[in-house]
Amino acid sequence: MKALEPIDAYPTQRIAGFPVRVGRSLPFGATQVPGGGVNFSVYSNHATSMTLVLYQTGEPEPMVELPFPESFRVGGVYAMTVFGLDAEGIEYGYRADGPHQPRHGHRFDRSKVLADPYARLVTGVGPYRHRSRVALDDFDWEDDRSPRVPHEDLVIYEVHVRGFTRHPSSGVAAPGTYAGLVEKIPYLRELGVNCVELMPVFEFDETDNTFTGVNYWGYNPTGFFAPKASYAATGRHHMQVDEFKHLVKEMHRAGIEVLLDVVFNHTGEGDERGPSISFKGLDNATYYMLTPDGHYYNFSGTGNTLNCNHPVVRGFVLDCLRYWASEFHVDGFRFDLAAILGRGADGELLHNPPLLESLAYDPVLRDCKLIAEAWDAAGLYQVGAFPDYCRWSEWNGRYRDTVRRFIKGDLGVTGDMATRLVGSPDMYSHRGTSATVNFVTCHDGFTLRDLVSYDHKHNDANGEHNRDGDDNNHSWNCGHEGETDDPGVLATRDRQTRNALLILLASRGVPMLLAGDEVGRTQFGNNNAYCHDSPLTWFDWGLLDENADLFRFVSRAVAFRQAHPVLRRGGPGVVSWHGVRAWEPDWSPHCRLLAAMFDGDGDDCVYVAANSHWEGHQLDLPEPPRGLTWHRFADTAAAPPMDAHEPGAEPSLDDQSQAWIGPRSVLILVTHRRKER
Repeated sequence: MKALEPIDAYPTQRIAGFPVRVGRSLPFGATQVPGGGVNFSVYSNHATSMTLVLYQTGEPEPMVELPFPESFRVGGVYAMTVFGLDAEGIEYGYRADGPHQPRHGHRFDRSKVLADPYARLVTGVGPYRHRSRVALDDFDWEDDRSPRVPHEDLVIYEVHVRGFTRHPSSGVAAPGTYAGLVEKIPYLRELGVNCVELMPVFEFDETDNTFTGVNYWGYNPTGFFAPKASYAATGRHHMQVDEFKHLVKEMHRAGIEVLLDVVFNHTGEGDERGPSISFKGLDNATYYMLTPDGHYYNFSGTGNTLNCNHPVVRGFVLDCLRYWASEFHVDGFRFDLAAILGRGADGELLHNPPLLESLAYDPVLRDCKLIAEAWDAAGLYQVGAFPDYCRWSEWNGRYRDTVRRFIKGDLGVTGDMATRLVGSPDMYSHRGTSATVNFVTCHDGFTLRDLVSYDHKHNDANGEHNRDGDDNNHSWNCGHEGETDDPGVLATRDRQTRNALLILLASRGVPMLLAGDEVGRTQFGNNNAYCHDSPLTWFDWGLLDENADLFRFVSRAVAFRQAHPVLRRGGPGVVSWHGVRAWEPDWSPHCRLLAAMFDGDGDDCVYVAANSHWEGHQLDLPEPPRGLTWHRFADTAAAPPMDAHEPGAEPSLDDQSQAWIGPRSVLILVTHRRKER
């Protein structure tokens, strides 16, 4: 007997010649249903009517416009199932009609065709780049599983998908794409990182910039559910979903987690002068924080601020993250300007922000890492005080500033450096060391090479007369501003680079490296290169040969960290403090030397000494515990390859009672058992 098809697989009427029936309100977006139909569901609380606009792929004019009958609306949700569509051959959008009353928050304009906020696929390129598409769900994940790397074992690598392989020297088949990044997985494994943090991959407008016509970083999202089409080698065939899933699957196969840098504090629609792409035209008064006279609050510094703690917007954020976690298997999220997510509708700081609490306890997101950039563009700074619900980690801006000030020799920093070295317990004692994501550089600011090469930013190419970008960089050019062939200056820069990296990888907490720092990538002093998609921002793979010694140094430092749990976890074991004399740390404001012994169980004991003084010092060493002996792992004052040894093959100190630490250098010793004679 023939099986009965579900009743909702049949149309009940025709609109503009197309067979349709009342749709399902959930899920939002465009979803294929049995019987060859596509269900379209969109929310607007203040619209008076809604029309579905369908296009043949790439065509300038609609093939049909289908008004939603009033009977197809439930509450604020319009839903319609349309039959007989070639789901892969259509693009769609919506016309929302309603009041145009900006002072009351309403900006309806029926002349605009709006993108679906829940679109799983966006055209992304060409003149119709904001059109929505129907995504297929036929990817074979095989037996993919997250590596589930414990927080304390993470080594994060912040990378821009396009910039990592766009340079001609990358040698990949599809430069600047998800597929290109897959080809570089062996490089990531050789470096030793086990987690990549991808700069924004939600669909965004790359031309959204007044000064250069380029937005490279992508912190202006327009399609939150849709992977960036131009980052896919197959994007012109609308296969970006599968290509991104393949990237995640291959990363997992290599033991590498994938975190996404996500932007829920604002959108790419700007303020009242900006375009009406989606939210603004569908329900401006719901989605954005508005002043009493209908203008946009600008806590993001980009023109608008999403009203994230409104129940509807909160649901949108949760749906989006659940989608990326469940359908794309991503392992976590870093939230741009996350302090905004704790603000109410008029910008007030909420005591118990509903969105942050919901994210912390959401069952689908239970195993995802959640990392906050705990500040915003309006001056709210919550590092160490972010509402964490025992789940959130934070980019530790205080760690960054302290390390920078310490290595360049600022006075009065040694005590604070000691606190940052052991996981910032003054801020995270109740949450443990995995709450702090330690970094010295990130996409926003100087690269590490520029941090030791420039006293001042050089952003003239950005078109804002060098007014943009942070002026407070805590950088030092080592005696010459910018490029030089002075061997003394270059030697100091090389040492300062290694000092920063070695301190970072020896600190408790989660270290994060900026892609390219391991090979000396420079942006020639530009500390706000968001508006350049060019060799200035691309990873030059020729540097891997040019600075092979630095790459070797970093990969060995990463391996050393992974070999010594005492550096990654707060316990068991103790930390003791030392100075030029063992057991006698100098906490005076003029001191520029710090030494710590991390003593764990068994053979796991590490001594870290950092000297930011321009003179060297003879150090009296604490006696190794349990009859062990000191061996030298790293000495940034030594010439390569003696600056870092292979972990497990470190040479023994001839004199176990003392060691020399050079000017502006870092020394790391490790214990081994005495060899039997």
